[in-house]
Formats: sequence, structure tokens, C-alpha cells
Amino acid sequence: MSSKFKLRSNFDYLNDQINLLCEELKIAEIINCSYFQLPDVKHEDEKKAPDSIPVITLSGDEAFKKCISGYKDLYVGDKKSSKILTRHPGLISVNDFEGKLKARLIEVNKAKNNFKELILKISNNDARFEAVHNAIPNLITLAAYRKIHFEDTIPYSVRFTWMKKHSTTTLSKSLALEMLNKSSGYSNPRVIDQQSWQQIVELEKIRVSSLSEKSKLRIKRPTRVTPEVNIRFTAKNRYHVSGALPFILLNPQKETKIGSLPNYNSRNIDVRKKDYSYLIERIYLENLNDS
Repeated sequence: MSSKFKLRSNFDYLNDQINLLCEELKIAEIINCSYFQLPDVKHEDEKKAPDSIPVITLSGDEAFKKCISGYKDLYVGDKKSSKILTRHPGLISVNDFEGKLKARLIEVNKAKNNFKELILKISNNDARFEAVHNAIPNLITLAAYRKIHFEDTIPYSVRFTWMKKHSTTTLSKSLALEMLNKSSGYSNPRVIDQQSWQQIVELEKIRVSSLSEKSKLRIKRPTRVTPEVNIRFTAKNRYHVSGALPFILLNPQKETKIGSLPNYNSRNIDVRKKDYSYLIERIYLENLNDS
């Protein structure tokens, strides 16, 4: 069986399961539904860490339609890039006394995982890209991977928040110095003149040069924040999952406290956030030996 045929058949099964889930939700007893609409993300902004993100909260039928559309959002469409992932935070509270929706959700997530594993068997990123986009043109691969999270017991609360993501690169002392040597030739609009900029970089190079040759370094650069769902049962029994797709609460009870996704503002300090001590704050360079 050819790789293209395997990919296509696995994806077709996944897509069928998603469509069946959506049709079953349409005839199910929906107790309430919320959708937290985020601004469109442009390709050039995908890896930037924004200072603020406004959220528009929708409810009722309008929210439900957006949630269903979110589960089916697998293709490039108007996004112009297969690297742009639209987040669809939301919540569907629905009765499922016979367990049919739960069984469907398990099957959808199993199909997503099988499709992902099939792709990851392909040797490298370029080969994966070619194989996937030959088999399923315009597919956003990461969108197909995204799990649909759900809960079928009675939590104390289901709340939404923002999770900060980071782009992490580990490097040696020599690689860090090589990177600084290159940056000394760049111009920086935040300093008065090129000489001042070079003096800044030279001081950074001295700081790195003083480290031992075996030092482990890491650049942990903040990128976009992403919605997160926090499910709490007790103070110690809680968990959180991605809010990139609408969360489904099966057989909801009135005692469960339901939250909404607030506007994001980078100035709001999260007390749980680690206070990073950077070797070079400008490039988010950490010395892991000091951690």
C-alpha cells in the first residue's frame, strides 16, 4: 500500500469521524455553549508574543455554530499559510446519558493520533510536508493533530486562561559566542549608534566567555500565548489542557462553576510564572548550570 494512499485513507476516516461527531452534537441536548472569538492572526505575527489579545464572547446558537466550525477547521482556506493555526476556545456542555458522544470523542481522538503517528514515521520534515500535501492538499497538519478534550465526571470548575508558550533552543558556549559575533555586525535601532551597539555585544561576549566550556545554555524566547482550559475537582486534583478547540463537558451539573476566557494583557503578572534569571536578557539566554 502506497504512503499516499495510507495517508489519504487515514485522513478520510478521521474527517468522517469529525463530521459524525458534529452531526451528533447538532441533535444532542445542549445545555449551554460559549465561544471565545480571537482576532485573526497573520503569518508574520504567528511567532510574535503579542502585548494584548481582545476576546469577543459569544453564546447560544451563534457560539455553537462557531464551535462546530472550529472542529472542522483543518484546511488553509483564507489563511494563505499552512503554518497559521486558528485557535477556537470554547465550551459545549451537553447531556450524554447513553455515552454515545463519549465513544465518538474517543474514536475521533484515536483517529487523530493514528494519523499523527503515520506522518511521524516519515523520515524528515521536508519529506513529511511533501507526502502530506500530495495526499491531502491544503491541509494544516497540526490542526488535524489537535485533540478534542472532554470531561465526563463532575468537576468543581471549568475555567479558561492564557498559557505562555516559548520557542526553546539549547546551545553550547561556542555556538552562543558565534551567534553574538554575528549580531555585533547588525544595526540596532534601540541604541544611539553602531559603536554603542557593538559595546553592548562585546560585554555580552565577555559574560559568555567567562563560562566553562561544558556550560549548557538555552534560549527560551516567548512566542504567542494560547488559550488553556483548567479543570478543577479539588485544590490538589486538577489538570489543564489546550483550549485550541472547544472543550466538551458531558452531562454537566449546576454545581460546576463555569468561567470565560478573559482578554489577554502581557502586563498582567501571573504569580505562578517562574522568575527567570537571564545571562543575556536581550536574547533570553539562560545558563542551565545556574538553574
